[in-house]
Amino acid sequence: MVETRKQFHEELDELNADVVHLGALAAEAIHAGTDALLNADLGAVEQVVAADRVLDELTHSIEERTYLLMARQQPMAIDLRTLVSILRVIHEIERTGDLMVNVAKATRRLYPNPLEPRVRGLLDRMREQAAVQLGAAIDAFADRDPAKAASLPDMDDVMDDLQKDLFRAIFATHSTDEATIQRAVQVALVGRYFERMADHAVNVAERVAFMVTGQFRHEEPQAG
Repeated sequence: MVETRKQFHEELDELNADVVHLGALAAEAIHAGTDALLNADLGAVEQVVAADRVLDELTHSIEERTYLLMARQQPMAIDLRTLVSILRVIHEIERTGDLMVNVAKATRRLYPNPLEPRVRGLLDRMREQAAVQLGAAIDAFADRDPAKAASLPDMDDVMDDLQKDLFRAIFATHSTDEATIQRAVQVALVGRYFERMADHAVNVAERVAFMVTGQFRHEEPQAG
């Protein structure tokens, strides 16, 4: 029995490490995908798409090993919450990678027209905010720290404000020609992708809180 529990926790530690690595891959995607867009680098777009396949493969590996561990060990209490939370967390991280593929592919639809300086600046700030929120969420997971997790909703307000600023910048030109409208739509979609990445980071944080405490953020602590 002791040896079985030791093996269980060794495998669980490997899963935790791989989740953190998955978060690092998603963070790399945030920077690489945004660089491709800001630099109108079509070659870099292909690299972002290829890197996402690696992220997907690791996600599937973690998922399969988590299910196997649950089936073999039938864990209870916090161990069960941890495995269930891992399944949810990796989904949120994988979606972040997918959203960055969408951001990178927007480079093709906007090419060869350059982004306006204010739009470029706002997208760069949204990139940094998305990376900061993802990093905070992954740190909270790695440290099993509900206090760090609780900071994410307030951080998300920054991304919401940046998205509003982006919309204002997009429509400040008041141009009505078809090409300008199509570019505005594409940039607005990119802003939405960043906003969704921030939401996924908040979701990760909520799963961390549940994993550690057994309660979701909107629930009141139970007496005793």
